[in-house]
Amino acid sequence: ESKAARAPDKEINIQWYIPSVAKSSNDSETKVLLLYAYNTNPVTIGDIAIFSTSVFSGHLWIPLARILSLREKLSDLREQVEILMQGSTSFSISVPTSFLEQSETLKISPSNKPKMSDAKVYLDEKTEEIAKRCLSEVKALLSVGPALSSPLTEIPFDVTWKSITNLEDMFDLANGCIISEGNLLDWIISLLH
Repeated sequence: ESKAARAPDKEINIQWYIPSVAKSSNDSETKVLLLYAYNTNPVTIGDIAIFSTSVFSGHLWIPLARILSLREKLSDLREQVEILMQGSTSFSISVPTSFLEQSETLKISPSNKPKMSDAKVYLDEKTEEIAKRCLSEVKALLSVGPALSSPLTEIPFDVTWKSITNLEDMFDLANGCIISEGNLLDWIISLLH
């Protein structure tokens, strides 16, 4: 079976559409369209009964300037998490020798990226506050009602290098992403539901 015809795990697929001309006449700020689809149970396209009750999709118009600002903040947060991980004794990274000899300007293909730990990262007070501000902004962008957009008082998922990288990738306008399983996925779905 092709990947397009089945989703063996719970996942969300995020794509962005940047319209060239499609702009509301009463709205002066540029907005981009977030397109999403997620499944809450494993599905195959041939099983229509499960497919129709387990697959959801939708869209949101989001101001481009807010996405760009959030992406920069999430990138800074990811860097802070990496610094905390490097200071931790439980952190280990596997970097091939040939990677170390390559030029810094060389682009790294996904298959050559170092493998990072998925262990939970314990945040210092400063990084935790940065994370709460970033996640409050994510919540405000993805939540429909004003009551849901109140600032977060605690982080709603386990902070790992992978979860922060997935969150950063989610707001990558050029590529979008797929997030599979985990409490980050559950939190995002709860915001869009």
